[in-house]
Amino acid sequence: MDQLSPLFQVLGIALGLGLLVGLQRESAASALAGVRTFPLVTILGTLCAWLSQGFGGWILAAGFLGLAALIFIGKRGEQEHQRADLGLTTEVAMLLMFAVGAYLVTGYSEVAIAIGGGVAVLLHFKGQLHGLVERLGENDLKAIMQFALISLVILPVLPNRTYLPYGVINPRNIWWMVVLIVGISLGGYIVYRFFGKDAGIVLGGILGGLISSTATTVSYSKRTKNFPESVNLAAIVLMIASAVVFARLMIEIATVAPGFLKTAVWPLMIMLVWLIFLSMLLWFLNRHGQNGMPEMGNPTELKSALLFGLIYAVVLFAVAAVKEHFGNRGLFVVAGISGLTDVDAITLSTSRLVNEGRLSAQSGWKVILVASMSNLLFKGGMIALLGHRRLLAKVAISYGLALTAGVALLIFWPG
Repeated sequence: MDQLSPLFQVLGIALGLGLLVGLQRESAASALAGVRTFPLVTILGTLCAWLSQGFGGWILAAGFLGLAALIFIGKRGEQEHQRADLGLTTEVAMLLMFAVGAYLVTGYSEVAIAIGGGVAVLLHFKGQLHGLVERLGENDLKAIMQFALISLVILPVLPNRTYLPYGVINPRNIWWMVVLIVGISLGGYIVYRFFGKDAGIVLGGILGGLISSTATTVSYSKRTKNFPESVNLAAIVLMIASAVVFARLMIEIATVAPGFLKTAVWPLMIMLVWLIFLSMLLWFLNRHGQNGMPEMGNPTELKSALLFGLIYAVVLFAVAAVKEHFGNRGLFVVAGISGLTDVDAITLSTSRLVNEGRLSAQSGWKVILVASMSNLLFKGGMIALLGHRRLLAKVAISYGLALTAGVALLIFWPG
């Protein structure tokens, strides 16, 4: 009896998954298959997989081909009665659920359950998914396809080996960092496309920090030159975007070096909370103003991705070389220079060195903090150069308080 228990458990899972998908198809008024057919198809896949273990894989293939033939006959019957549905969703779902039933025997039940549940969810949200596609414009689809090119086409073919001295220049690892940064930016960009220029102040700052805080600073600063009445809005958005940068850095560290995050999280979290407090203060003092967002560019352009990959590789090599020849002190010079334009590259390169044991975690978070402070100074310079003088006056005090907090952490943080 103990030997039969796992078998009945597999049958129960197959039955449950088939019922779940069949219930959805029944509610969608599918003429081909519904709440009874899908459980039968899933269990058929399970039984064929069991039989193939004793009599050969041809039984599983025969079951799959037989099901495909039945689907073909059913579709022809619908056409003869002029009830044909031009879509193939139900037919593909039946074949997939047969495979899920078979995989319950030959693979991991958790994976099969995830696939079966995912099929039901995917089928159920047909309207929402179609609506999503309709709202995406040509440029948005281009951004998604470019990300697919970056992550699914380029990444797998890059060599996974190190080049040059110091053993840090690995093309696949470097491009993986590009995928990470572009993916975060793309997520913010897609949300921005749905809310667009009507997004509120807080959301505008969050999206600006996710897409690119530097680009957001340039966009809003230029805007205040032509529209001085938007200074209050711009000041709040830029502070929120600067705060989100620290949340973004923690995400990057957690992805590249989870162990390092245990040390880096507290000083970076203090900076995040402090900047949020300063943003709230600006909000209460200057919350009256326009709510529109400047146009945000596509973050998945291949040229931009290649540029970031090059910057990251140079910073990674420079950090490793400086650490080798000048010790930890030289790293702060590299962090200050690289952080002027891009704090992501130094964060990822530092996290990788900490993860590989080439740099201590205590020195690592300080390098990242110096880079983020350098980036704040750079954005302040962009505001002074491109923005209205009132914007600089409003942001300068907040940036100064943020830099003061950063210096205090570097000097007084224990360890």
